[in-house]
Amino acid sequence: MALLALDINDSEITLLGGDGVLYAEPGIALIDNESLTTGAAAMKWARVRPRQVQDRYWSELGVAALPDRRFRHLSAADLVSRQLEELWQAGGGNGHVVVAVPPYHDSGQLGLLLGICADLEIPVAGLVDAAVAATRREYRDAEPVHVDISLYATHLTRLAQPGRAQVERSEIVADAGVNALYNAWIRTVAETFVRQSRFDPLHTAETEQMLLDGLPGWLAAAAAAEVIPLSIQYGGLTHEAEIDSLSLVAAAAPVYQRIVAQLRALCRADETPALQLTDRVARLPGLADMLKARVGGELFLLERGATARGLIGRCRDLEPGAGQIALLRQLPWDQAAIDVRVEARADAGGRPTHLLLDNHAWAIDGRPLNLGTQPSDDERWVPLDQSMPGVSRKHCSVELDNGQCVLRDYSRYGTFLNGHRLEGSAVLQAGDSLRVGTPGFELRLITVEQNDGA
Repeated sequence: MALLALDINDSEITLLGGDGVLYAEPGIALIDNESLTTGAAAMKWARVRPRQVQDRYWSELGVAALPDRRFRHLSAADLVSRQLEELWQAGGGNGHVVVAVPPYHDSGQLGLLLGICADLEIPVAGLVDAAVAATRREYRDAEPVHVDISLYATHLTRLAQPGRAQVERSEIVADAGVNALYNAWIRTVAETFVRQSRFDPLHTAETEQMLLDGLPGWLAAAAAAEVIPLSIQYGGLTHEAEIDSLSLVAAAAPVYQRIVAQLRALCRADETPALQLTDRVARLPGLADMLKARVGGELFLLERGATARGLIGRCRDLEPGAGQIALLRQLPWDQAAIDVRVEARADAGGRPTHLLLDNHAWAIDGRPLNLGTQPSDDERWVPLDQSMPGVSRKHCSVELDNGQCVLRDYSRYGTFLNGHRLEGSAVLQAGDSLRVGTPGFELRLITVEQNDGA
């Protein structure tokens, strides 16, 4: 029986077989009276008939009725079932399937997914964490972090390497998905048309849909050119404008910065990150450059369908009906290891010189500056009120180490960098914020410029 690989990422649900990609369409559904359409066909109506379009059913998989009263007879599970049915028919309806699942699905949702597949007579041989499925090689002298993006979130998975790829920690950057980026870019492109041609493509649903349809091509052009020509044909007229690629990056910056902030908290100070980006992430204009500049390490760009291909190459021994199906969070590698060039971590935000708490600034130098409730006379300390919950006697420290400003966490309560709990240690940049305790003390990292008399 042939092995097929299914990658459940709702920005592009992908089914791969031995002959290549059999299905690759977004997780979106159009509900029209008694008919139900999914994938690319539904996407063509996303802005024309938005109240009839559903696009959260994969991420919110469940049996509860849809919130819109017109569709109370349907659930997210019904929509997932329809798309799986169409996907299975597109793939020929033969073989058994190994499924790569996103980190946000819990055990109940995975059980429901397996039940839907059983109802459709789709033989599932195994479930594998998507980041593990995509990671087919060891990154020597580095710590791999897999970065992927779906419709409503970015997924960050830190991987351990004990002779195989293994999930260590997963984080979800909510509201930082393809939809948020597309909304920002559509607004920016529409404003460009208004300024340059007096044509407002957001004035009608039909032309707004044209923006959505044209966006993938314009984004692809932005990867190779500084200025991208824009064109929409409507009402017998051709409306033209042009936009520079930096404008697209600027529009996406608020979302990108949230991804960077959570990723920095996931990478320890004494490590070289190996950032493994799916093609969905790599195609986003300016994001790879920002990750390189703000997080550092080395970038590794995966080809389209890499997650599904990672299943095909390593799950041939899995057979349906061989026992209870569990989620695999580790797999052996099947490609040659790669040596990662060790380099200093990024310092794009500028190296901080002082730690600011309330109205007092403490200089940061090669001597550890400790934060906690029980200062020692023979060490440098920022004393914190012991009545604040969640603060340890020696909570954390900040110091210059090998030319970088490094934060080390010693507490059992955690230290939060830009709102995210860090992984033991982190490289700090000017403008960062720290939180210690709950609700906690808020500290800022600042740079004091030296007056050289110039």
